[in-house]
Amino acid sequence: MPIKASLITAVLFYCFIHTTTVQAQTAPLAGEGKQYKIGTISVVGSQQYNEQTIIAYTGLKTGDLVYLPGDRISEIIKKLWAIGLFSDISLNVKDVRDNVADLELVVEEVPELNEITITGIKEKKTKELKEDNDLKKGTKVTENLITKTKFYIENKYKKDGYLNSNVTIITKPVVDTSSTSNKVDMLINIEKSGKVKITDINFENNEQLSDAKLRKQMKNTKERNIFRFWKRSKYIEEDYAEDKVSIIEKYKEKGFRDARIVSDTLVRDSDDRISLNLNIEEGDKYYIGDIDFIGNSVYTDNELQRQLGLSKGDVYNGVLLKNRISKGGDPQADDLSNLYKNNGYLFSSINPVEVDVQNDTIDFEIRITEGKLAFFDRITVSGNDKTKDRVIYRNLRTRPGQRYSQAAVLQTVSELGQTGFFDPEQLNPEFLNANPNDGTIDINYDLVEQGASQIELQGGYGGGGFVGTLGLTFNNFSIQNIFNKEAYKPLPMGDGQQFSLRAQASTFYRTYSASLTEPWLGGKKPVQASISFSHSTQFRYDFQPGRRQARPNTDQRFTITGGSVGISTRLELPDPYFYISHAISFQHFDLKNYNVGLFTFGEGSSENLAYTIGISRNQGDANPIFPRSGSKFSLTAKLTPPYSLFNGVDYKALAEERAPLQAAVNAQTASTQMIERRGEIDQERFNWLEYYKVKMEGQWFTSLVGKLVLSSKMEFGFLGAYNNDRGIPPFDRFFLGGDGLGGYALDGREVIRLRGYPNQRVTPIDRDSNSGLNVNDGATLYNKFEFELRYPITLKPSASIYMLTFAEGGSSYDNFRDYNPFLLNRSAGAGIRIFMPAFGLLGIDFGYGFDPIPGTVGPNGWETHFIIGQQF
Repeated sequence: MPIKASLITAVLFYCFIHTTTVQAQTAPLAGEGKQYKIGTISVVGSQQYNEQTIIAYTGLKTGDLVYLPGDRISEIIKKLWAIGLFSDISLNVKDVRDNVADLELVVEEVPELNEITITGIKEKKTKELKEDNDLKKGTKVTENLITKTKFYIENKYKKDGYLNSNVTIITKPVVDTSSTSNKVDMLINIEKSGKVKITDINFENNEQLSDAKLRKQMKNTKERNIFRFWKRSKYIEEDYAEDKVSIIEKYKEKGFRDARIVSDTLVRDSDDRISLNLNIEEGDKYYIGDIDFIGNSVYTDNELQRQLGLSKGDVYNGVLLKNRISKGGDPQADDLSNLYKNNGYLFSSINPVEVDVQNDTIDFEIRITEGKLAFFDRITVSGNDKTKDRVIYRNLRTRPGQRYSQAAVLQTVSELGQTGFFDPEQLNPEFLNANPNDGTIDINYDLVEQGASQIELQGGYGGGGFVGTLGLTFNNFSIQNIFNKEAYKPLPMGDGQQFSLRAQASTFYRTYSASLTEPWLGGKKPVQASISFSHSTQFRYDFQPGRRQARPNTDQRFTITGGSVGISTRLELPDPYFYISHAISFQHFDLKNYNVGLFTFGEGSSENLAYTIGISRNQGDANPIFPRSGSKFSLTAKLTPPYSLFNGVDYKALAEERAPLQAAVNAQTASTQMIERRGEIDQERFNWLEYYKVKMEGQWFTSLVGKLVLSSKMEFGFLGAYNNDRGIPPFDRFFLGGDGLGGYALDGREVIRLRGYPNQRVTPIDRDSNSGLNVNDGATLYNKFEFELRYPITLKPSASIYMLTFAEGGSSYDNFRDYNPFLLNRSAGAGIRIFMPAFGLLGIDFGYGFDPIPGTVGPNGWETHFIIGQQF
């Protein structure tokens, strides 16, 4: 027996043994015929199912007494219809003798689907339709299947604007002499007939709101207009229904509580054009009367009134009232519901009730059931295979026995996502065992780990040639297991530390660095400690006549060796999103025959001992790759000791001695001795660097419509001197322009991204007193503004991808005298970002610079920037 037939037989047998046998009646019921004794029972027409199986399912057997016709026979036929295996059923009396009736059950089996052909659409679309409607070989082709399939396809295309779509489904029997099975081929023909466009949207009886304002509320349903290309005018019934709700919501915002759409009519102007006519009943305008709070004991009426933000005499706004009570379950909304839930009252409920309407004034009662104060009971985590529990628990803002706070749960989700160890899109806090009687709730943070380590393959053009970087970053590293062979799977992981190794090189430089970060020094408080080391060598450019590109001159080099130690801690005031950081860094600069730009002491060295203090605030959502809300702010100051106050050097005298020497160099009349003396003076000025450096950054993320997010950013930096006679050193300057690729310049410079312009070229140009050529010595002051519209394509753990468009502007200066924050080099463009856990952030930007770079005229034009391994 075929497998399918065996399964059906088993089902029928199961139904048979669980069916109560109808006993033979001893007397006829009203409307029933004559009683007969059943003789033989035969089945005609079944090709797939065993005859005895079908008879057993009917419950009839030889010797039973039945009435023909009768209720029992009717019930048997209904039961056979209900299993859906037959398209026609009849029970006939084949022969009668001596009150014994032989019965014949005639059935026609439902055919099976053989081949399916879909016409009228592209072939790649047919697969989706087949899967959605379960159209595959062997499927029973019932009338219900045909009807459902036809309705699904027509409705699908109507949703896409094909209002006149028509679907025909034809079945054709398959003639196969080698098989007794009943099969059919199915042909589905789809006629989309073009999209139906909306010619006009007309309103009647609207006096308070104009036609234009009402059409504006219809976000998805628009009139046909050749000047509006960003929103097409196709008619989609579901969108239209949603837009009608938006119209009424707008009236409620304006105080018209009773507004309604009395009727709406769709008028066909032609086969592909329609008009929509809406008849509006606006009703009266209402105002808010008395607002009484009932049932509140935790907060006073005045406190609740301030939180509600509505007062007697205000125009009634039904939408605002609803949102001020509870904004659709938004856990970050500033509403009454969150006021209670963020302070432990998880089981509270708040309901506004209209208690009296007099003329145009509505009195309200805000009825509050505060419930019992709730506390967290059991806090658990799940889904972590590599990350140790203690690393997760230390980031939790919810603790057993702590008063329930919705804000604490959200902050926990955000901080777990920002660790980078878990997929932020799948962070799911599960609320378990909520018990309003004893005021407790359990919570489990369900986590999905993602790749923590990254390979950095960074490339770009800068520093006179192609710059390549190879970096290894081990996030969630475990330094304590570094000598434990069993912990290498493939690396010791799970303690939340970060260990990085990085090598960067081009034709003109080499740099190597290593760093280690421990986010919880001591394991009890969020005190982050870090240590880093770097060594770099840069060669001077050697320009020679007849050669298109410069070559490195290894006899003229500049090296930096340095390291830093830092510590950062989270603050509780003014709120727990603030951090303060401290770092001490030391750098040794060694110059060998390196006379270029500001470096007038070509044979010498400098020491840079600095203290950096910073305060920052980071309130973002759980996804650091694609944040949808929140903000980031930072203010840092890098300070060196004020050596000029206590080292006994008369820098004013040195400045006076240097001035005529520099003038002679500029006039190209200086002798070798004069040039050497100037270098000696500058060596003394900059033997230990003395400066201060201040930077400010702010970034905001705003969710606009759907998944569309606006990122707004501003930056400002200033490098200054304690002693003007000593001056600003030639190190730690700002270089604006390009993709922001940094690290290859060894003079401590900061490279600021400004797309649409060449790397580091939006910087003041000065004449080099050594060579007489124009050189880029960097700036001591800059500001920048940036706007990005971002839209995600996918945010899956394997790869997060989003598109962006940007507009930005920036400028840099040598001093405050020239500073104009509104005189910017402007640019705009578009790009894409791809984040893969193993490789970090990848991307490409196409930017157009609207302004000239220093030393040129006319717009800079198009620039392509490759973003590899940079920040988000």
